[in-house]
Amino acid sequence: MRSPLLALVCGALNISAAVAGPNPATTPIEHVIVLIGENRTFDNLYGVYQPRRGQTIANLLSKKIVNLDGTPGPRFADAAQKLGLSQGAYTPTPAVTGAYATLPQPWAFGALGQRQDRPDARFPENLPNGPFQITRHVGYGAHTGDPTHRFFQMWQQVNGGKNDLFVWVADQTGPGPSNPTPIPMSPGKTGQGGVAMGFYNMARGDAPLFKRLADQYAIADNYHQPIMGGTTANYFALATADVGVYLEDGQAAVPPAKLIENPDAQPGTNNWYTEDGYRGGTYVQCADASAPGVAGIRQLLAQLPYRAFNDGNCAAGHYYMVNNLDPAYNPAGQALPLGPDKFLLPPQTMPHIGDALTAGGVSWKWYSGGRNDGVKVDKEYCGMCDTPTFFRSTMQGADKDKLVDLMQFYVDVKDAATFPAVSIIAPYDSISGHPGYAMETSFDELVAGVIDRVQANPALWKNTAILITFDEGGGYYDSGYVQPIDFFGDGTRIPLIVVSPYARRGVVDHTYYDHASIAKFIERNWSLPPLSARSRDNLPNPVHGKADPYVPLNRPAIGDLMPLFDFSRSRP
Repeated sequence: MRSPLLALVCGALNISAAVAGPNPATTPIEHVIVLIGENRTFDNLYGVYQPRRGQTIANLLSKKIVNLDGTPGPRFADAAQKLGLSQGAYTPTPAVTGAYATLPQPWAFGALGQRQDRPDARFPENLPNGPFQITRHVGYGAHTGDPTHRFFQMWQQVNGGKNDLFVWVADQTGPGPSNPTPIPMSPGKTGQGGVAMGFYNMARGDAPLFKRLADQYAIADNYHQPIMGGTTANYFALATADVGVYLEDGQAAVPPAKLIENPDAQPGTNNWYTEDGYRGGTYVQCADASAPGVAGIRQLLAQLPYRAFNDGNCAAGHYYMVNNLDPAYNPAGQALPLGPDKFLLPPQTMPHIGDALTAGGVSWKWYSGGRNDGVKVDKEYCGMCDTPTFFRSTMQGADKDKLVDLMQFYVDVKDAATFPAVSIIAPYDSISGHPGYAMETSFDELVAGVIDRVQANPALWKNTAILITFDEGGGYYDSGYVQPIDFFGDGTRIPLIVVSPYARRGVVDHTYYDHASIAKFIERNWSLPPLSARSRDNLPNPVHGKADPYVPLNRPAIGDLMPLFDFSRSRP
């Protein structure tokens, strides 16, 4: 077995794996496949899941927030959404001034085939104030509205752990003047309404594939999106256990003023941000307490009963990416022009999981839907999901050939001898399950197809773990505990399912996890070191007490997924 020190040396000196020899797996798992859907919290998908006998779960049903039929339960008021007040300087914990009598009618903002300029008439105007079953009003495969899922908004929605401002923040906070929208926006007219409170009901037939996988394999009900906000930052954290940073010539620099976040309320408004969105407001200098939006989150971290990771993990003079950007390389590896009107993250120099695997002699591929057409900016290709494309080490090196189209997976999976040890699958946009332009049912079909093809190859299936998760919660409500780790998160719970002959059958694991847990699992399985001194894979595994199995006693802490497996014998 090659030591972590040798792996680092090989990586630094660019010594080939053929010389040093590959790191062998330390468990029976010789192949890890990570399959990523988009924008579902745990309660949105598993809110009414009933686990196998002997297992417990934290969801809307177990907390009696809803009944088995999806109607309001005895403790429905525990999820009631409040009204807030935030004027002037941004705060992640706005003052609460009251509660909604009923939810504002959901909108279908971003939903294919639906009106964008008015509330969604498929949903009633007087929904009770709390979670509602989506499929009481539309089919499981219907296109529905896309909830707000941006960085500063998510901090406020979680509201210090109370989870009671999801609706108010989404319905009352604008995206900033530099972010164009298909309809003019104003408070109460942001394309949202109460859409964030929707959930699916497995007890009434919704999400049957995900119910069956939970019954047959293992799930985690304490797995989280690592970064508050959207796709780019959370895919990025999956690959780096870190966040992107603005660079010029590989060095930290100051981004164009237009791209710097300012969530302070505009004068005379209640939480109507000054500058936020995807076409303006992306970077935060979080080491500077005087920078807009920073002081409130730093104060929240200072009040924790434990010390935040690396004192917030904000380096002086660095501007960190907290909202969506695309990579500064196209899929073919050509550098794209940068500038204040180019919404691209400059080429990154920090190590990512692919770099670590290459240094350890461990094979890997990143499969992205539509990548072969990505040079044409095919809208089926998600550049922000093709994470190694953000990195100079990959796009200017030999590993560029490890970034391939999703269609290549269906070829590669037929040969266990050559199939990569680690595979990441990012779907085509239309089958990602993203609310609005995609449907949850389309992602179900992708998941089923991947599992079927792996299981159809017994030589591959016998030592494979398929990890199914989502990039982030998409702004949907979740009732679970959130552990603040640093300035950037954690965020809400999202599903994590382990499909493997070695998965603990029917188990619901309560260990605290986020996307860094996938890096930790890979590193432990192939004897690799943490990615960097500041990456979250340095955090210890959680120690959980009997009084509360969800809150680590040794915070901040993130698990390595090993409790989801039983390696004492296979379970084919």
